[in-house]
Amino acid sequence: MRSAAPRALKSTGAVAAAGALLLAAACAQADDIATDRPDFVESSDVVGKGVFQIETSFAYESDRNDGVRTRVRSTPTLLRYGISDTVELRAETDGYLHERVRAGGVSDTESGAADASIGLKWHLQDGDAAGHRPALALLAHVDLESGSAAFRAPAEVPSLRVVAEWELPGDAAFGVMGGAAYDKDELRDDRYWSGILAATYSRPLIGALRGFVEVAGQALRGERRGGDVVTFDTGVTYALSSDTLVDLSVNLGLNEHTPDRAIGIGFSHRFR
Repeated sequence: MRSAAPRALKSTGAVAAAGALLLAAACAQADDIATDRPDFVESSDVVGKGVFQIETSFAYESDRNDGVRTRVRSTPTLLRYGISDTVELRAETDGYLHERVRAGGVSDTESGAADASIGLKWHLQDGDAAGHRPALALLAHVDLESGSAAFRAPAEVPSLRVVAEWELPGDAAFGVMGGAAYDKDELRDDRYWSGILAATYSRPLIGALRGFVEVAGQALRGERRGGDVVTFDTGVTYALSSDTLVDLSVNLGLNEHTPDRAIGIGFSHRFR
């Protein structure tokens, strides 16, 4: 009679092989690129020690207010480099700006470089879905007076933001970001604090396609400081590989102080 041992060994080997494949797939999914675009709420993830990541895009913004029509084209770009497994260096800019303003049949056009921002992101803790504990990150940035004269801010603007992200069933996620920026009012020649508060929800759609919706208070300030800037944002991302992502987003202004609409097409890649 033939021994059952070889068959048992084959079965055990098959189970082990299947387990290894599942583990490899899970690890690959966990190691997929995490970007800070296209939504306004930043990710709590950092890129990792020695990893460089670029997130760039083309954006078009339009607004009409009191008979004045404004059109702005820009190239928002974020550069991220991991100095440790929990801290990354960041450099950000709206890139090249082309603005056209039309009022009363007269048009005026300005082109040039936007201001740049430098900063740090610190990943404070990992999330725990079972315990409903969010992943947390702290971001500190300074906007520099570095752009072309037409687009240069009147002063350097430091900001501090905190991000919390919760993992939800079905690979969905919910994120909240709050913070503050110390801005300057050029007309009054004084400084003031503005608030930041936004929430986003994302989930898989089909395959590597993922969608999000968001409400973003990008600048919360009084009427005398220019009013609140608040948007409703939605869009999709598509993973071309574990290191490359493309995205499409639409932003709608929710009040008169916010540009009416904007659309962005982005590309992100991780070098490791």
